[in-house]
Amino acid sequence: MNSNANLTNNVQLWRIIVFGIAIIGVILIYLGRLFSLQILESADWVAQAEENRISEINLPTQRGIIFDRNDYILAQNIPSYNVVIIPADLPDDLGAIQEIFRQISEMINVPINLNEVSNENPYVPCRSEHGIAQIVEYGETSAPYVPVRIKCNVDRTTAMIIKEEAVDLPGVDIEIESIRDYPTGSLTAAIIGFLGPISAAEEEYYRQRNFIPDRDKVGYAGVERYFQSILSGHNGERLVEVDVGGQVLRNVVPPVDPTPGFNLRLTIDSRLQNAAESILVREIDEWNAYYGEMRMNSGVVIALNPKTGEVLAMVSYPSYENNRMARVIPQYYFKQLSEDPRNPMLNHAVGDELPAGSVFKLVTAVGALNEVVVTPEQIIKAPPKIVIEEKFSANVLNPRTREFIDWNEAGFGEIDFVNGLANSSNVYFYKLGGGFEDEIPEGLGICRLGTYARALGFGNYPGIELPLVEDGLIPDPTWKRINQGENWSSGDTYIASVGQGYIIATPLQVLLSASTIANDGELMRPTILREILDSDGNIIKSFVPDSVWDITSDPVIDIFEDPSSPGGCESKLTGEKKSVEPWVIEKVQEGMRQAVLNGTLTDEFENVNISVAGKTGTAEYCDKYANEKNLCIPGNWPTHAWTTAYAPYEDPEIVVIAFVYNGGEGATVAGPIVRQFLEAYFEIKAGDTAAQNP
Repeated sequence: MNSNANLTNNVQLWRIIVFGIAIIGVILIYLGRLFSLQILESADWVAQAEENRISEINLPTQRGIIFDRNDYILAQNIPSYNVVIIPADLPDDLGAIQEIFRQISEMINVPINLNEVSNENPYVPCRSEHGIAQIVEYGETSAPYVPVRIKCNVDRTTAMIIKEEAVDLPGVDIEIESIRDYPTGSLTAAIIGFLGPISAAEEEYYRQRNFIPDRDKVGYAGVERYFQSILSGHNGERLVEVDVGGQVLRNVVPPVDPTPGFNLRLTIDSRLQNAAESILVREIDEWNAYYGEMRMNSGVVIALNPKTGEVLAMVSYPSYENNRMARVIPQYYFKQLSEDPRNPMLNHAVGDELPAGSVFKLVTAVGALNEVVVTPEQIIKAPPKIVIEEKFSANVLNPRTREFIDWNEAGFGEIDFVNGLANSSNVYFYKLGGGFEDEIPEGLGICRLGTYARALGFGNYPGIELPLVEDGLIPDPTWKRINQGENWSSGDTYIASVGQGYIIATPLQVLLSASTIANDGELMRPTILREILDSDGNIIKSFVPDSVWDITSDPVIDIFEDPSSPGGCESKLTGEKKSVEPWVIEKVQEGMRQAVLNGTLTDEFENVNISVAGKTGTAEYCDKYANEKNLCIPGNWPTHAWTTAYAPYEDPEIVVIAFVYNGGEGATVAGPIVRQFLEAYFEIKAGDTAAQNP
């Protein structure tokens, strides 16, 4: 056989050309891709490689501490000990690893094997339930050099034992985490609040401020929320080089240390806060025991210095235990608080809008005297009731009649201004507010009543450093047409003049009105902040008393063309304003003093060696809870109890208010609370004076 015949190329030339072209095409594609990666996209790939090599570590800061005015700690940071394992540092021997797991399991009572980590049951540090082996396996596959938490918040003794045995437990360590602690707990929870995780809605906002959503916590209520930006400080940063396993090799640039948050010193006196809560709870418990049922279930006590506006005590009862929110917010506890009809998470002192009742008569009294609706010496008839023709417009042809009854079934006969205020005669104030026949031809009217109310601190008052503060409501004809679909009636004015009807207010607003009277007409901005301090205790900013206005010198009272017209108030404004005559404030002060000497508070303060002036209030109400208990009986609604007072009368330094939900008579239920608190205040003051001057 001819060997050359076997070497003959039988492949057609075009096939060879096509194959060659294909090979060249593949080579060109690879060369093009290589050119793209190495030349065109090199900067992007270098950046990604650098990003994988460089890691940014966020360094948590320390939150500021909160003190009371006497430097008693109200909120602080305490260490919490977490048991962690670094998977990469565990021994290579499987038996040695199991022995470490066994020892740790016995120490911290966490099983070695329990529930695999999965998408349906993910690992959540400190919250999900997994065994030690499963948690370590998760950490080893995700980031072997990053510690994974096995158990959080172990006791200090256990943590120290694990630290001491660290040589025999390679890979096991103790992580110290800072958590919030509230030494006064529920006593100041309504003021201080608590911390919680960053919500999804606020995640972007806090990320821009270098917060870590799954780690850092923010204020959820109270001072913690209002002063979040001041207390939180700024996290630090550490830019490091890491290997493929996530192990830190070195710092790329010098780290930026965290900046601790500022500390706050509040105006609150913990001793007065404790006294106020103890007195309030004791009175409520004793009355409930007397009635044999839970009739009174919530209340408020607030005290402030009328000359400076500093809040010395603010009790909202019932409260909640904010220490239970320190690490996580327990779902069952939060649900329990949310479903409680007494609303313990609400600061009732500033966030509850209530019928003010007779404590609102201070507004009517100031307005009526200043507008010369009545003179101090004028004698007014105060029978058990009056009957008026209720009108919804000026030209009504057939007005309906309506009775307005005094709380005193016998009436007060004939009384002047001071006695009318001291005895809180409803009929007297009905006449001042709405007028009555020829005796008082023109009452104060709802428009003028509203402007005096706002001047004394009702409505959209100056505010205080707390979240969720309500404005209350001082109604007028325009408001009623929009919200009730009716014209304002003359009866609405009568009932508003004694703080009922559509008028609602927070306890702090009521207190501000009494404080303004006590301070000779000067309304001070209420505050709970005394000083801002740095982490070394240096004062950054000190509180300076802030006068909102002095109603005896500043023109803050609107002047109306026709105050008695039932039309809208805005249409009757002249654009001019005036102030309150100083003698008007003096007369109201005299009436409040007589309430203690010869009026509604006489029995309660009979043997008290303190010169006190005050005002009681019994406010009818009918809310959903009263309706559920069938308490809203026409003509016999349930009532809240109010009392406000200040002392000493000659030179006031303390003004206090007590409110008890469904408390009944103000003088009987709230009066004793105010009296006992004032006695406690002056007793504490005497002790402080004696300690300073032994």
